[in-house]
Amino acid sequence: MITADCGGSNSYRSRLWKLKLQELATQTGKTIHVCHFPPGTSKWNKIEHRLFCHITQNWRGRPLTSLQVVINLIRNTTTTQGLEVEARLDPNLYKTGIKVTDQELDTIAIERNSFHGEWNYIIKPKAVS
Repeated sequence: MITADCGGSNSYRSRLWKLKLQELATQTGKTIHVCHFPPGTSKWNKIEHRLFCHITQNWRGRPLTSLQVVINLIRNTTTTQGLEVEARLDPNLYKTGIKVTDQELDTIAIERNSFHGEWNYIIKPKAVS
């Protein structure tokens, strides 16, 4: 089960997001259930809600002068309840502007939920030939 915001790279409208989820489902042999939060409701995301308030408290008033400073501030976030955050720089370069054709989109084994199927859907693994 993946819960995701409605915008950004994991938007419910993103063709590439769904295509890559299809690749993951097929690679792992697992069905992936996806539920997008409606627009403007990312505060309902429990991880985001419980994590980012502590991160912003940790770096309050400190200038974010480099990626390493940001990573260190995130990594050093803890709470008295035992929250520990792991963060590291991903040095990979990712291609931008990838277009997904209608034909590629049609190959996705997607099953839309009867309740807001644009936001709630299942992507099933495909048989590897």
